[in-house]
Order: sequence, then structure tokens, then C-alpha cells
Amino acid sequence: MEITFAGKRALVTGAGKGIGRDAVKALLKCGAEVIAVSRTQTDLDSLTAECPSITPVCVDLADWDSTGKALQDVGPVDLLVNNAAVATLQPFLEVTPQEFDKSFSANVKAALQVAQQIVAQGMKSRGSGGSIVNVSSQASQCALQDHAVYCATKGALDMLTKVMALELGPHKICVNSVNPTVVMTVMGRIGWSDPMKAGPMMSRIPLGKFAEVEDVVNAILFLLSEKSTMITGATLPVDGGFLAC
Repeated sequence: MEITFAGKRALVTGAGKGIGRDAVKALLKCGAEVIAVSRTQTDLDSLTAECPSITPVCVDLADWDSTGKALQDVGPVDLLVNNAAVATLQPFLEVTPQEFDKSFSANVKAALQVAQQIVAQGMKSRGSGGSIVNVSSQASQCALQDHAVYCATKGALDMLTKVMALELGPHKICVNSVNPTVVMTVMGRIGWSDPMKAGPMMSRIPLGKFAEVEDVVNAILFLLSEKSTMITGATLPVDGGFLAC
């Protein structure tokens, strides 16, 4: 199944590492013009060296005002990947208001702002439609130890996805989320390399493995493409069956 985004402009948040970085490369390969957003300049520098045609934007998306200023002139966007997120693990009884606010600002509020102010308003005014994919998690639908705030943010993101789909659908804008299990990014390999930690989680996955970055990126590309124009408001597990159990 060939997917092309020739003539399309895509914006990817959290583009410096992991899923976001590979999504940028995949979109470029499919012919899109890509705006890559990251809060880390060194990551953007290395990505630009690898992919000179991107438009890099360095901003902390948790800062509402700075985000609005940094992205106000990016121009029309046809495809959005809301990938930026933070994950600070704390037991429920130790959750702090600082970490709560930080996580919701980065994982939920930033996705709302970029989709609303930067992307969807333009899609609506142009009448051209478009596609938005929010990168969520299996943690939105299954409680995980020490993930109280992270689970809550991803649950909120899933419901935000559905409401966006409901309200933006009449403007020909599709909105979906992908919900991966543990993903073998560089950090994922470091964090889940211990068999004692990985074993219990992997034992709950019928396919018996964690997701590779390519698995998630392929799902994102499908949902952004014209191959999925009748799909909106969906939360697509990329989890090897974790949520089926």
C-alpha cells in the first residue's frame, strides 16, 4: 500500500527523538514538507543535519505563550502529529502539584493548543480538511503502577481526540490517536533492558514483544493518509494485544 503526501505540509511535535524523529523522516520520504518542533536545540541541529529540508522550530510546548509566538508564522499545515510528551513516574501518594501541572501542560494542553490555534483554525478557514494524529498510550486505558499522572494525561488526550473528531469532522478534519505499548526507542531500550522489569509487562502482551518505533510510525502514516479517510475519533492500539487481555 503506497502512501504519498506530495504537496502536503506536516507539523510534528517532539521531533527531536524517538517516535517524533522517525515520523519526520517517514513523512519526508513520503513527499511531505515537514515542520519539526522540539524543545531541545541540539536535537533539532542533528535532525537538520540529517534532513536539511525540514523547518526546525525550538520551543517548550508546555509554555503556552512561547508556543503561540514560535508557531504563529509556520503557514498552512495539512497534517499534524502531536507527539511531544513527558513521563515522570511517581506513586499516587507521592504525586506533587508541580509534576501534575508539568505533565498536563506538556501532554494535553500543548496538544490542544497546537491543534486548535496553529493547525485546525487554518484547515477550517481554507476548507481543505486535514488529518491530526495524537500520540497517546496504552496507559490511557490500563492502570500502571506509579503512572497515576501519566495515565491521567493520556486518558485526557484520548477523550480530547474524540471531541476534536466530533467537532472538526464537519470541516473534513480527521482526528485519531495511536496508543502504543512500550516502544523500543533509545530511551525505551535503556529503560526496559532489565528482564526483571520487562518480563511482567511483556508477559501481558500476546505477541510477546514490545513495539518498535517503525510500528508506531506506520500507524501514524496510515491515519494521516487518504487510506483512512473514513476513520476518525479512533484510538488505535499498537500494543501487540496488551489491551485485548
